[in-house]
Amino acid sequence: MARRARRSSRYRHSLKTKVAWGEILSTFAAAVSRGKNGWTASELDLTGLADIDEVVDALRDVEPDADMALLFVESDDQYLAILRLDDGEDLRVFGSDSAFAEESRIGSVLLGEIEAPALEIDELTSSPTEDEEEDEEEEDDRPSADPDADPVGDAELLGDLGISANRLLGLCGKEGMLPSDVTAEICQKIGCGDEMEELREA
Repeated sequence: MARRARRSSRYRHSLKTKVAWGEILSTFAAAVSRGKNGWTASELDLTGLADIDEVVDALRDVEPDADMALLFVESDDQYLAILRLDDGEDLRVFGSDSAFAEESRIGSVLLGEIEAPALEIDELTSSPTEDEEEDEEEEDDRPSADPDADPVGDAELLGDLGISANRLLGLCGKEGMLPSDVTAEICQKIGCGDEMEELREA
């Protein structure tokens, strides 16, 4: 019997997801797992998965012995969902925009049970880290954050990996930043950038 993941209280497979009113959203899902031999990256087919527990089972099965697994789901060059599974059991979820759950079945599966909003992008008050200050200096030429973004879930799920809530929300809310750009930057920061790049190029 499959294990049911414990969920946080805050709570290039190119599949085509057909939503109820006929719109087609292109979705790419990539799982990166950290095991005793380092990071691995692989595509994850979300076709036919009915609920978040089935998604978690699929993520866990990628590398059952991994101490941590991350799932990046990019949709239609607009939305990004990130799932984190620690020791095959503890689940944390973040979504760049609540609209993802409203506009696609996959979005609803991933984000539909999240009740707590993430911190508002324009209300971030904590001081940036030294690395974040350097990143911001390099990105001064980018447009300002998208005021319409409505991130949900646990924005701190990557904090211990060097991506603070401030940084994650800033990346997701930055105009001109595609979900694939956010995924690439996160993976580069946490040490699996090469694996993700090779996966995309495969």
